[in-house]
Amino acid sequence: MAEHEPSIGATSDWYTPPEIFKALGLVFDLDPCSPGPGHWVPAQRIYTKQDDGLRQPWLPGWLVFMNPPFGGRNGHVPWLVKFLDHANGIAIVRAYTSSGWFHKYVVPRAELLCCPNGKTKFIRPDGSIGKQPGHAVVLIGMGRVANDALLRSGLGFCARIVGPPDA
Repeated sequence: MAEHEPSIGATSDWYTPPEIFKALGLVFDLDPCSPGPGHWVPAQRIYTKQDDGLRQPWLPGWLVFMNPPFGGRNGHVPWLVKFLDHANGIAIVRAYTSSGWFHKYVVPRAELLCCPNGKTKFIRPDGSIGKQPGHAVVLIGMGRVANDALLRSGLGFCARIVGPPDA
């Protein structure tokens, strides 16, 4: 449920394309930001907007896929922090590498980043394919299973994070 394209007067729901899941070849234990039952995210458990997945438990060991809601300025950051604390799964977020949140949370904590080839075309709630967004996205890998899947996926360039030296 992410705002990956301008949506003035429209919706902030943008669904991850099914091709990403096919390339990953994983079944996730949890999608905490699900649009609802029957969606194509291969997850055994879901939390919807009504469930408020941010407040629900993400049990240790659960492999999570997260496409967080982007409400308001930095609305995705609490989700990103919970994902990084959980440390097991794949999250997809804007590749805003110059933003404060990216350097405060992603750089020091992410294990692997995968930058998909080209612009990712997200799916609208009505099933139509969005036009190319004006920015790139990045898949954040945490944990061995997620990182291995990203590395073998062929989705794009992957890099392990090497943060700045401790001050």
